[in-house]
Amino acid sequence: MAQMPDLNVVCKNCGNEVSPYITECPYCGNRLRKRAPKIERDGTVSEPRKARKARKPTTPRLPRFRANEIPGIRGDFTARPYGTLLLVVLSLFGYLLLFPVDVFDVAVVGPIDGEWWRVATSPFVYSSIWYELAAVTAIAIYGWLLERRHGPLVVVALFVLCGMGGIALTVAVDPTPLAVGGNGAALGLLCAWAVPDLIARSRGEEYDGDLLGTAVFAVVLLLMPLAVTDASAIAGFAGGAAGMVAGLLLARARIA
Repeated sequence: MAQMPDLNVVCKNCGNEVSPYITECPYCGNRLRKRAPKIERDGTVSEPRKARKARKPTTPRLPRFRANEIPGIRGDFTARPYGTLLLVVLSLFGYLLLFPVDVFDVAVVGPIDGEWWRVATSPFVYSSIWYELAAVTAIAIYGWLLERRHGPLVVVALFVLCGMGGIALTVAVDPTPLAVGGNGAALGLLCAWAVPDLIARSRGEEYDGDLLGTAVFAVVLLLMPLAVTDASAIAGFAGGAAGMVAGLLLARARIA
């Protein structure tokens, strides 16, 4: 039942009688009540209910990035590129090994005499800081971009195929091989990443990659044997070719 308010409301401040439907005294301005009474549809008057506390607006949260939500990028977009980090750390650590260990003891410098383990260690050591800077930077950038698309196992497998495979080819075809550093691995990762954008460009479709910057990296790595004698041209071209083939296969696998 609706309650009828008092017909005679006396202001406690000035003592004057005022209307029961107002909130402030018109004579002295004293606050009589927080809210005026509510008039129902049937003409009855009831006291207003206490106002509920306003809920604080919740901060919207974005859902986790799903697989195939953006073409060319895996669902685990925020995951750290562990495969690329491993390769970069090993490359930097391999260069530090040059202080206590001579490069001739761990890399392919001349006939290996059956010591094929040199093929596995040679991509991680460098005799020139500028050669290392160019190769490791390319491995870090394009390895990370590839890992976003295909995961760490693909990056490590491409490093082995293009880097160690290119050095192994150099040993097989050159009687006095000289193949130090990861120019083949860097070119392989670069070419494998660039293939989808090259396909899109040939079809007149839009692409997000920076092919101009990629071309500059590729030219620097291809010409590196002219500046550093330890870098193998055979390993570089073989790694780039293997990366192109691998990029085509990966692109077709994603479309299928």
